[in-house]
Amino acid sequence: MFPLRLPTAQLVRRAPWLLGLCCATSLTGCASSRSPPPLARGTLQEAQTFPYFRLYWTGPSFDGNPLTAADGRKNYDSSLGESLYYGNCDPGQGALHTGTCTLPLQVTTTVYRAQLNAPLGVQRNVMVRGVPAAVFNGGRAVELYTGHLAVDVRADTPERAAAAVRALLPVNAPGSATAPLDPPTFCPGLTGPGAEAVEARTDYCQINAPGQALP
Repeated sequence: MFPLRLPTAQLVRRAPWLLGLCCATSLTGCASSRSPPPLARGTLQEAQTFPYFRLYWTGPSFDGNPLTAADGRKNYDSSLGESLYYGNCDPGQGALHTGTCTLPLQVTTTVYRAQLNAPLGVQRNVMVRGVPAAVFNGGRAVELYTGHLAVDVRADTPERAAAAVRALLPVNAPGSATAPLDPPTFCPGLTGPGAEAVEARTDYCQINAPGQALP
């Protein structure tokens, strides 16, 4: 489970090029008028060689937005997972130190921790790519459960989030965007509409309580 948005300071710490872009847009009030710099040398290689678990992305660009940052092993924080960022930064409402940074797309992969999804707020639950998923934040965020992982897709529009889910594939392992994802090795703690129906189609939920992962 992830916050709906990362605070600007946290995004800048993990993707430093955002600082200048966010400062510029916060001063001018415009949203995405500047292009991000080219991806730093070695950044993609860091993601492609990430050793701890399967890491998901939507390719080197998505819906006209290039990959602009990736955390990599050096910046890995197990509590936050591993993220890949696409497109420009829009500081949105408020000053930089209190606002948030909205990107066209951010894909975060983390090892699942047993918990219930109620803190995500209003949500609905669906099966997508063959695995359970929670759709929240007005459809702009989707959390999928596959293997021992949670994959969080956050976008600036519901349409882009849905398209990104369909395009997910591993960056550091063989895989295809057209193939089903591996079923989860846990029963996610789903809440809200569709939870019971999705759990009934999730094998692990038949033998374990929601929110429980393999020991």
